[in-house]
Amino acid sequence: MKGEELFATAQKHLVGGGGAGGRYHPLLKRPLYLARGKGSRFWDVDGKEYIDFFTGSGANFLGHDHPAINDAIRQALEVGVICNGETEYHSQLADLVADAVPCAEKIRWANSGTEATLGAIRIARGYTQKPKVLKFEGHFHGMHELIWYNCATAPGAVRADGTIAPLPDTDGMPAAFADLVVVVPFNDPDAFARAMVAHGRDLAAVIVEPISYNQGCIPARPEFLQLVRDTCTRLGIVLIFDEVLSGFRMSRGGAQDYFGITPDLCTLAKALGGGVPLAAVCGKSEVMSVLNPTGHTIMSGTYTGHLTAVTGAIACQRELAKPDFYPRLNGLADRLYHGITNALKATGVPGRVQGIGARFGIYFGVTEPVTNYQQAVRTNREMEVKFILGCVRRGLYLHDYAHRAPMHHGFSAQHTQADIDQALGIIEDALRDI
Repeated sequence: MKGEELFATAQKHLVGGGGAGGRYHPLLKRPLYLARGKGSRFWDVDGKEYIDFFTGSGANFLGHDHPAINDAIRQALEVGVICNGETEYHSQLADLVADAVPCAEKIRWANSGTEATLGAIRIARGYTQKPKVLKFEGHFHGMHELIWYNCATAPGAVRADGTIAPLPDTDGMPAAFADLVVVVPFNDPDAFARAMVAHGRDLAAVIVEPISYNQGCIPARPEFLQLVRDTCTRLGIVLIFDEVLSGFRMSRGGAQDYFGITPDLCTLAKALGGGVPLAAVCGKSEVMSVLNPTGHTIMSGTYTGHLTAVTGAIACQRELAKPDFYPRLNGLADRLYHGITNALKATGVPGRVQGIGARFGIYFGVTEPVTNYQQAVRTNREMEVKFILGCVRRGLYLHDYAHRAPMHHGFSAQHTQADIDQALGIIEDALRDI
């Protein structure tokens, strides 16, 4: 079936023609229906080939059809597709993650980033016996009622206590949940300090994307992140790094290694398994000790640590541990981001690329560094739409969620220098459309 025909058929039982809302491409007016993926590319059902700069929202970190992951999944099939049971492979994977991630003294598996952040918040509350959680405007921490506020809403005014009014990002959120969330502007030490004076005594956790790829790519200022770490230590508040996107993205230790700042807990997903459905909560032994069966905070599940995902993730982690993996990856990143910067200059389009490791965002109509959500939402949406459509039409796939802040894009470990150079040619042509 061709794309338009499949869209018409799929809508019979799938809302919007897809199994998940995020697969709908608002600029294409339907999902892109895929036939197969190989390496750095995929093909849609109409036979069109694309360089993949979406990579499953960052999950396909090793690209498509990676032989090591394929072999590992076959190994799980031979063992027996064990579900809701422990094997030696679960411990092997935990050792690999603990070797890489600074805070990972103890680990509990999950199935998705949303499940991991939900679990991390519960652990923090179980440990501190306090109710509230502080988050930063524009940061996304999963699709659950505990924390889904001010990610894609209109930017808010900063109040006298340093906070912004919590605004839910979806219908279906009971108003009472907002009483447990404190929202603060990112990279604003004064607002953070005022919020801690007003709310610190009730906070179980501060949760932060140390590199907020969910707004394109906005890193924490190092001095701000250190302030957050020091304040949480002083007040006995659990610091959670949400590394669902930043984990393993630029180094094996993720953003906590990049900044040299260690949280009490972190959440991992996406690049953890290179495309298999696996996530994790990692943390310091003292905080994680509240988990069952040693403690009374419960986090478990039938599909948690499914063997096919565990063996796939072992293969992914072994690839990431190879000595040439990150030098090559970051070399491609430098080539790409310098190339986009030069293309913006050559075409005269006002804009700025911000990228760290294998993920980046482009801010159209903006030339100064973007450090918070208030700046990110000022980008020129009309330019962004024209650019994305120009790239997709030419065979470079960029996804879009129609959020106020720019979408994050990225490449995989199977992208080559030739892929990057071809993509840069397409990018410059799409910029000329603008």
